[in-house]
Amino acid sequence: MRTDAHGRGYDHSAAYYASDEDLLSVVVPFLLDGLEAGEPTVVSLTPERSELVRSALPRSAGVVFAANDDVYARPASAIRSYREMMAGFVADGARGIRIAGELPKAALTTSWDWWARYESAVNHAYDDFPLRSMCLYDTRDTPRHVLDDVARTHPFALTADGGRRTVGGYVPPPAFLAEPRPAAPLPIESTPPLVDVVVRTSAEARRAVADANRARLPAAEFEDLLLSVSEVATNAVRHGSPPVRLRVWADRDRVVVEVHDTGAGPADPFAGLLPAPDRDLGGLGLWLVHQLCAHVALRRDESGFAVRLVAGDLHRS
Repeated sequence: MRTDAHGRGYDHSAAYYASDEDLLSVVVPFLLDGLEAGEPTVVSLTPERSELVRSALPRSAGVVFAANDDVYARPASAIRSYREMMAGFVADGARGIRIAGELPKAALTTSWDWWARYESAVNHAYDDFPLRSMCLYDTRDTPRHVLDDVARTHPFALTADGGRRTVGGYVPPPAFLAEPRPAAPLPIESTPPLVDVVVRTSAEARRAVADANRARLPAAEFEDLLLSVSEVATNAVRHGSPPVRLRVWADRDRVVVEVHDTGAGPADPFAGLLPAPDRDLGGLGLWLVHQLCAHVALRRDESGFAVRLVAGDLHRS
């Protein structure tokens, strides 16, 4: 575990399983060791996996079970909520914390690009806390490219036989997050956009999205999207390079907005997942956007920098 002069640090491990027996053999000893050490111990797995683990623990085990669909709704929200939870544990005197978590299956498909960024960023975001975490992946249905990213974002790996090893292919967050990581294209993006315009203000961008809306989204969700469009367009106008191009696609289930400028984008590798230290460069707005939209994708290429925002059902075809 990486530690500083105060004994704090973060041990971030991946654990792989291919059966219920594998899962229990790696999770249960990890949790019991934490309880024996008097550490706050948290489980955030899919409902069926949580019940399996709960039934394998002693009735008196003081493990906190959190619904993983809530915890892992969005990467930036997960980081914020975990940091708040761990800060509370530390304030109450905890000298160690254990968390066993598993992303929802939907996170491993259309939205893996931002969850890959999450798995890398937490190596920095949680390093203020005395945390040992286990990120579980079912090798039976986890895509190969996801497992490849898991190996590159976890310094350690735990095995079903209780072994622990250093991962030779681990890539530190600044290098991993700097890599191009295109989002999976959505079917709606293969159709001509409803809007394709150059905007000069955030008000123009917001109005264009409102005029193109065809989705049956709750009013609050659409307002969150409009706020996000305002934030991203403001960043592009103030900190990017013209022209700022806005494209919008919409159907009954979702609205997709892309804001593109010809600049290089934010220099901070953690942009969106953590509030930037220098808020004058738009880092706080991009962090807010990551908590409001169903999905946010960042793209850099030879043409410049783009942010894609999705509101509504990301996974419906």
